[in-house]
Amino acid sequence: MGDSIYSTYPPNLSPVQQEYLVTTIKNWAIQNGLAVRPAPTALPVGADDNRVLATNAPVTLFPSPFPAACFEEATALQTIYNQLYAAITCNEEWLGKIIEDLVDVDDFVANLWKTHLEVKKEGYVQDLSLGLFRSDYMAHVTPEGPPSLKQVEFNTISSSFGGLSALVRSLHAELLTSPPGSPISYPPHPLFDSNIPPENTAVETLSGGLAAAHTAYGPSKSTPALPLCVLFVVQEGERNIFDQLALSKHLTHTHKIPVFRLPSNRIIDDTLIPSSNPSRPLIYRPPHSPETAFEVTTVYLRAYYAPDEYKSSRDWEARTHLERSAAIKCPTIQQVLAEPTGPDHLTSFMGGIDPAIIARLRQTFAPQYDLSTDGQGRKLAFNPETAMKHVLKPQREGGGNNIYKAEIPNFLRSIPEKDWKGWVLMELIDPASDAENVALRNDGEVLRGNVISELGVYGTILWETNGKVLHNDQGGWLLRTKGKEVNEGGVAAGFSSLDSILLY
Repeated sequence: MGDSIYSTYPPNLSPVQQEYLVTTIKNWAIQNGLAVRPAPTALPVGADDNRVLATNAPVTLFPSPFPAACFEEATALQTIYNQLYAAITCNEEWLGKIIEDLVDVDDFVANLWKTHLEVKKEGYVQDLSLGLFRSDYMAHVTPEGPPSLKQVEFNTISSSFGGLSALVRSLHAELLTSPPGSPISYPPHPLFDSNIPPENTAVETLSGGLAAAHTAYGPSKSTPALPLCVLFVVQEGERNIFDQLALSKHLTHTHKIPVFRLPSNRIIDDTLIPSSNPSRPLIYRPPHSPETAFEVTTVYLRAYYAPDEYKSSRDWEARTHLERSAAIKCPTIQQVLAEPTGPDHLTSFMGGIDPAIIARLRQTFAPQYDLSTDGQGRKLAFNPETAMKHVLKPQREGGGNNIYKAEIPNFLRSIPEKDWKGWVLMELIDPASDAENVALRNDGEVLRGNVISELGVYGTILWETNGKVLHNDQGGWLLRTKGKEVNEGGVAAGFSSLDSILLY
């Protein structure tokens, strides 16, 4: 990023040019569904009681440069990562030992494990699991050589923004390919010459995984047979609805599969499992058409991935209800429980994989340290100088939960020592420090400055509990860009903006 072609990027905009480009992007976003619902706190009381308003998703005005070699390696490794995490969920004995260390310090994990054991005692009736995954990376920069790919985290739950990230790619590609001086175009820059973001097939890949599960479910297990559907279980008041609608639209229009959205607080009310049917099919009756019953082949959970979503015993009852059913779950309880394990013990889980591929996986890992014992991890965390080079991450998904740098020692002192094993210390990745971009927030604010970007690559996998893989695919990507001074990176949490890639 140091030579002149990048040090002058992105091109400067006069106030008039910036205003025109921002207006163009705002209009394009709403016209094409690159949008989110506004946060209720951003509106006057009563301004949107009927929830009809939408605003542009937070986006960058320009695509961001990203090393081509790192991008290509991330896409090449995705199906291997898919296989790794599927294999972890199939090894209950190993997984159980990991979970036992966490159940006494994490009520959420303890309740998930309790749900798994409860359903296991009755007997699972579905041996297929679906994963819609996203592996997140940064390009790690050192003076010694070219940038290298380092994994930030692997998302097995609610791997979002596939729909919107594909639209950001289309937006930037349209601006890049418009003739110079046309109503929709960028100012000239050498990096724009014959260079557009790579194709983004996230919608096709993610909906293709759901369609593969729908087909693998087979015929109706009900008597008489019922029409089949896919069910999206969503958060009440979901703001990121347009991202999800991109997938359901593709399933409906391209794969000809009925798709319904069900708020998590309506699971018990609107679905049932007939007690007389040992196959335990999940039956859904749409509230707008209660006389019509559908059998659910696949439950796609875009809710219930964070502790605060389980507000009462009724939520745990609903989650157990879904797990008991014959519907294929994405994710299953086992996938959620696999998340804290991290990418360890590669060789044992990746039998039959070329050792050279395993070595490439290892190269993407940033150093991580256990805090459960009095070892190197604790020494690094409590030393003020070394703490500045690390992040403390909880053993679960969800943005906005990490503890950074100087805050680490005091945070650990503020919680009981027995709870430290619920956290992992990870060495911070050092991205390019001289990159710049301009962000358009969804409140209309425009910010320019130094940024860092995080690449996500999507993958889907369908597997049996015996480890047999029926479908394994990768395709599509997400780029999130945030201010250099910002620690967290979640778009939904308000920390970063959706972006696209110019490979270099």
